[in-house]
Amino acid sequence: MTPLTTDRTGYLHRSVLELAPLDSAASCARLHAVHVLREWGLRDLADDAALIVSELVTNAADASVVLPERPPVTLRLLADARCLVIEVWDQSPADPEPRQAGADDECWRGLAVVAALSTRWGCERSGYRRKRVWAELAL
Repeated sequence: MTPLTTDRTGYLHRSVLELAPLDSAASCARLHAVHVLREWGLRDLADDAALIVSELVTNAADASVVLPERPPVTLRLLADARCLVIEVWDQSPADPEPRQAGADDECWRGLAVVAALSTRWGCERSGYRRKRVWAELAL
């Protein structure tokens, strides 16, 4: 399933940020997203979007840091009159795996958080080493 708005020329707002797969990638992406959404007048979505961005960028950075070339991850924010789409691109051949976290686990909750906060989310490949994980928030 793809986001409702796939025509890139139809988005009112676009922002792209490329990040190295470092421990600080998620916090940098989160700050970027919050500031961009405020500039776009989407302040009400900033908290949920920040959590989603953090989870998706963390997953992408973790998947990328183990690759020999340590390729960057890319955050893309797209907004139109109906929705905000958060996309994170990476080059890992591994797909995200939703896992059931135990009551005492501190990890493995990321995709459950994304699913709970977003209208819908998914993962698509445009090649073996080109993956896009996205989440959509209704305006």
